[in-house]
Amino acid sequence: MTIKRVAMLTAGGYAPCLSAAVGDLIERYTEVMPEVELIGYRHGYHGVLTGTYTVFDEETRRNAGLLRDFGGSPIGNSRVKLTNAKDLVARGLVKEGDNPLEVAANRLKEDGVDVLHTIGGDDTNTTAADLAAFLHEQGYELTVVGLPKTIDNDIVPIRQSLGAQTAAEQASIFAQNVIAEHGSNPRMLIVHEVMGRNCGWLTAAAAKHYMEWHGQQQWLPQAGLTPERWAIHGVYVPEVHVDLDREAERLKKVMDEIGNVNIFLSEGAGVDDIVTAMEAAGEEVQRDPFGHVKLDTINPGSYFASQFADKLQAEKKMVQKSGYFSRSAKANDTDLALIKQMCDVAVEAARAGTPGVVGHDEERGDELRVIEFPRIAGHKAFDASQPWFQELLRQIGQEA
Repeated sequence: MTIKRVAMLTAGGYAPCLSAAVGDLIERYTEVMPEVELIGYRHGYHGVLTGTYTVFDEETRRNAGLLRDFGGSPIGNSRVKLTNAKDLVARGLVKEGDNPLEVAANRLKEDGVDVLHTIGGDDTNTTAADLAAFLHEQGYELTVVGLPKTIDNDIVPIRQSLGAQTAAEQASIFAQNVIAEHGSNPRMLIVHEVMGRNCGWLTAAAAKHYMEWHGQQQWLPQAGLTPERWAIHGVYVPEVHVDLDREAERLKKVMDEIGNVNIFLSEGAGVDDIVTAMEAAGEEVQRDPFGHVKLDTINPGSYFASQFADKLQAEKKMVQKSGYFSRSAKANDTDLALIKQMCDVAVEAARAGTPGVVGHDEERGDELRVIEFPRIAGHKAFDASQPWFQELLRQIGQEA
């Protein structure tokens, strides 16, 4: 297969890997295939539909390493679902009666793209596979090689998605400041709401990072600087049912004893219960183009804070969300090493014409390989029975 033009796109929500991944792909292609033209579609599939892209010039190729120093995405993201024609028509991205998949596929063909690297979650990558299949039927061969991006770390069967480890570390840093607010009022309740619609991995990992930081600090009890007040007292994830009454009874004792309670809450925890209650009351539940409940419109953090505040007799409650702080950070050293490793594999797969998503395959002994598109899926549940999470719960006094 002759490769003349390689395209990249980043899509979905941000994660602390996008900028570095774009930079690493540019660098690797410049090293091994300097003659290949590299472009980046602006704002993911939005740019594919509109034919908007950036050509990475020689200066960019020489200095692509600078992208590792930044978060976000240099080529931009958007939430565009090619199977949601109604939404795309309303946004003016396709015309009434058009098949968005066909529009996007034809654009890639017209733009002369031979290889497409998609940096995104399961929707982003499987959509790219659909585009390649559509073009194949037309006799046009497009090799799609995806990179797994999601701070939820919930892509099946990939052990570790890019950006998730940085996001957990950043959520801990965010909490280190927010939990300092525990002394701003007597009987203070702080709820740290962490991103994670269907998977509690990020909340759990962030709590683990935080308690590791907590364990490294020196305390001064006589001055009021006590480890108990700075500790996490509850961690709640979607995979584990929250018994509000039982937890409130436990946390009430903590509040009475030390004067504050700090909670790490996954934004997806208890959502089904909240949605059921809203719909039973005749309230409309808003959803995004992917059909996902818009979590900012139902406010899980506020719901839990209100429920617990009454039961704990809190004088003041505070809900703080770390999502945008975490997901827009630049990649840490651990993620940078993983990004470099995966990008090198992705480029070699493209040269060999091997489609799929790069990742450590949990179903193949954690081998780093190009995983076949039909095996890629989202919403991998967090395994709350893992020893490290069970130990975390024991450490904070929560029933395992």
